[in-house]
Amino acid sequence: MERKLAILTSGGDAPGMNAAIRAAAKIAKSYGFEVYGIKRGYLGMLNDEIFPMSERFISGIIDKGGTVLLTARCEEFKQAKFREIAANNLKKKGIEYLVVIGGDGSYRGANLLYKEHGIKVVGIPGTIDNDICGTDFTLGFDTCLNTILDAMSKIRDTATSHERTILVQVMGRHAGDLALHACIAGGGDGIMIPEMDNPIEMLALQLKERRKRGKLHDIVLVAEGVGDVMQIEKELKQHISSEIRSVVLGHVQRGGTPSGFDRVLASRMADKAIQVLDNEEGGVMIGLEKNEMVTHSLDEACSSERIKSIRKDYDLAVVLSR
Repeated sequence: MERKLAILTSGGDAPGMNAAIRAAAKIAKSYGFEVYGIKRGYLGMLNDEIFPMSERFISGIIDKGGTVLLTARCEEFKQAKFREIAANNLKKKGIEYLVVIGGDGSYRGANLLYKEHGIKVVGIPGTIDNDICGTDFTLGFDTCLNTILDAMSKIRDTATSHERTILVQVMGRHAGDLALHACIAGGGDGIMIPEMDNPIEMLALQLKERRKRGKLHDIVLVAEGVGDVMQIEKELKQHISSEIRSVVLGHVQRGGTPSGFDRVLASRMADKAIQVLDNEEGGVMIGLEKNEMVTHSLDEACSSERIKSIRKDYDLAVVLSR
């Protein structure tokens, strides 16, 4: 009997998801799988939005942002009775293999499908936040970082012209990776991330010292996990005399053409995912560690605290921002 495999994207969209969909579908077909797509993630699985994925459907999508399979939140999936309905929608079509492209919330749903219903699931980390343990980088992180760097270049023109301090809030949820990498790569002049202490007094002292040395502007990267950037601006104004503004980059960070790095990463991860499923394995996620494709159990991905040492990079960012 021909083996049947489905692909879905879940959670927040991330550049590179389409590249992963394309690669997973093409590689799975080369292994002899019949490939299906599921629209709107777990919500689509629950509503039986499952369809045979044609070559035409995946044609020309490698350079597109977002996800052609669409994505949606599904609170019902947290309940066992709804997961059973969703799993039965797969099984009645003979689908026993599943590729889930998404973040930690998507992994929790995938792990329950694997444990409760025996669906062989493999996860591909697709999130701009880079907050998944077991992988050095997630799909979309590099593209998002480059979007932030482009914004910083534009903001710097105004900051310099008006001799301002500008706080730039970037995404990342509870992770500071985007802010940290943007500070280093974009020549940031200060950084605030949730993984480290962020006393306003220390930041103010650093900015004052910059002014004494003739620096005309400051761009401070603030990860959203630190707190309300408007409140941070208000507190900072009590310590420094220079003019301060805040910029929230928001959802502009999510979209756009995926970078070459994200396209290659998506293709490599998809290739590894199909290899795992072809070996009749499941319940794992794909990761990139030391430039090698690795697997970790979904249990580990869902339950472990995020283990990423950022101290050295943080210290580097602080030194370079002076």
